[in-house]
Amino acid sequence: MKTMPTMRAALLRGFEQPLNVEEVELLDLAPTRVLVRTKATPFCSTDVTSFHGRLGKVPPTILGHAAVGEVIEVGGEVRGIEVGQRVVVPGTPECGDCFYCALGRPDQCSELFDLAGVYPDVARTSDGLLVNAAGCVGGYAEIMSVSQNQVFPVDTDLPWEVISLLGCGITTGVGAVLNVARVGPDDAVAVVGAGHVGLWAVQAARLAGAREVVVVEPLEHRREVALQVGATVAVAPEDAPTAVRDVTQGRGADKVVEAAGPPSAQRLALELSRRAGTVVLSGLRDAAAEVSFSQIPLAIHSRQVLSTQNGNVRMRRDLPAYIRLLERGALDPAPVITSTYRLDDINTALQRSERLEDLSGVFVF
Repeated sequence: MKTMPTMRAALLRGFEQPLNVEEVELLDLAPTRVLVRTKATPFCSTDVTSFHGRLGKVPPTILGHAAVGEVIEVGGEVRGIEVGQRVVVPGTPECGDCFYCALGRPDQCSELFDLAGVYPDVARTSDGLLVNAAGCVGGYAEIMSVSQNQVFPVDTDLPWEVISLLGCGITTGVGAVLNVARVGPDDAVAVVGAGHVGLWAVQAARLAGAREVVVVEPLEHRREVALQVGATVAVAPEDAPTAVRDVTQGRGADKVVEAAGPPSAQRLALELSRRAGTVVLSGLRDAAAEVSFSQIPLAIHSRQVLSTQNGNVRMRRDLPAYIRLLERGALDPAPVITSTYRLDDINTALQRSERLEDLSGVFVF
């Protein structure tokens, strides 16, 4: 009988309890799954929400919903993925067969979203508990056991920590601008929130030719980074309506991308848009939160209010394009990667993310 490998993983055993790095034993590899040795995983602010129990995760679980690594084993039915390949493991699979993939919307793939938050078990603790992989990834671990539909080979010499951002931050921010808002030349764009997703949205808006990119962000140091990566104006939320009117002859922004999370930020995004403008919502602070909008700007002024998950990307189409943008310097990760960590630093990374000190803190294995 084959003995499955052990690995170190950061486990969330209980909400609002420090994550515990411990040795776990991987479960037998199913025929359609792949083992990936993790090389880098960004800490996402969403996992602060999970830590507080606001996203329905079931402990014990391995958080980390996007990562990059090297394939070390494939199940017997896996095709097109080989041992030794560099692969991105993003936050969303693409099964190619479900209702949503058939519509061309793999960002809503049933392999993830029809699980109702019951993620696959991938390991067992030394005290006999089954451990699931949050988001079907479980990137805060030395090895990931993932579906073949959530593994995407890449051909690039970019550093591991940069490639890891292609599983969540880059895809969400750039995709929100290019795939959903469809920003074009001469658009006036507002980006609400200058965390890692918002900063990628700023860079994408400039690439798309936007004439103005107004960033709305309460923290001064993040506003400074936004200006560094291409924002033309960066203001605090209370100054946003005036700043947007000043650069749009009083109309409001043509396109607004919300990348902050609180309901107040999503209301502000609507208020900053012009009549017949486009508003794209991507943030999430609490699964139980509700957002209220004024009825006239929502229903009478012909705005398109859209939402996006993972930037509505199609990984097989968009991943090579985003890699080329990174390789030629059109997208710059340097201002966004603010810290690198080892797995044992998991609670430090969590605390720095919650205090808004990191943009993207990346675990390097």
